[in-house]
Amino acid sequence: MSDVNYQKQAQDYYSKAPLIILGSGASAAHGMSGMGALAKHLTAKTDISGLSAGEIEAWKKFCEVLDSGIDLESALHQVAVTEELNSRIIKATWSLINAEDIHIFNESLQNQAMFPLSRLLHHMFKSSLSKLNIVTTNYDRLAEYACDQERIHHYTGFTHGFFRQLAVPNEINSARRVNIWKVHGSLDWFKSPLEDIVALSNIQGIPASYKPEIVTPGTQKYQTTHLEPYRSIINNADQAITAANSYLCIGYGFNDEHIQPKLMARCQRQNTPITIITYALSVAARKLITDGKAQNYLAIERGATDEQSIVYSSLDKTPVTVEKNLWSLEGYLSLII
Repeated sequence: MSDVNYQKQAQDYYSKAPLIILGSGASAAHGMSGMGALAKHLTAKTDISGLSAGEIEAWKKFCEVLDSGIDLESALHQVAVTEELNSRIIKATWSLINAEDIHIFNESLQNQAMFPLSRLLHHMFKSSLSKLNIVTTNYDRLAEYACDQERIHHYTGFTHGFFRQLAVPNEINSARRVNIWKVHGSLDWFKSPLEDIVALSNIQGIPASYKPEIVTPGTQKYQTTHLEPYRSIINNADQAITAANSYLCIGYGFNDEHIQPKLMARCQRQNTPITIITYALSVAARKLITDGKAQNYLAIERGATDEQSIVYSSLDKTPVTVEKNLWSLEGYLSLII
């Protein structure tokens, strides 16, 4: 497979105005904690004061499962936790991710070129497009910050302002807009004392009587996402996935049941082109491209060093190693811009 083939393929898929899917790898590139670091933080920092004996026992079992090397999601499936203990886990998760998110925001104030995603969105809007869609499982606001740096309006399901309330998509209009569908919630979403969901912009801590609205892995995820605003957000994400002519997956592991079914069906049944760029292809992503079900794909992962990439293409069943960084978003941009 020649250089021309995969570069032309990347440009061809990009020309179809891809729906962007951001996974945890997209945030890890900016230093956000992954599942491993989050697991260590939870075992060390979760507040278990005042819990019942049964809850303490469940917590000890949960920590033992994590210490044995089981990943966080599997551990939360294995150990049944009460609503109160789950609430403590959510608060501890929020405190870690929010602190990192605010740190990145402050860094971005000093560095206008910090987000490659900014450059990608800016370039996509050089066309006649008026709306772009991002679907993400991440809680952080890096996609929102990337939009802000390019003076692009974004919509996450809420009104504008500091105290934001749920708003339907056509309530807020602008000449250009990025819809960011956050299927597992966001650091700025909270359940208020009135039991409705509101969004509070860039606050440092959780306000009294407010509860963070982020969905941690595990059995609670399935219950919570049947409620608003998740149900509407997931429905909008589904519609965006169904309508897309192409997909660009950035650091996404293909392990989420809220995004997976429609995405896989489109790639396998409608042959919708998909580009995957990531540090390392997950087992699920590798399966999608190697079992022959996806007909039009370009996948790029890191090689032995940051300056090496392994390119998998539906145009040639033999992967090719390239001595340049194409696997990061920065590297991918060099192929298409």
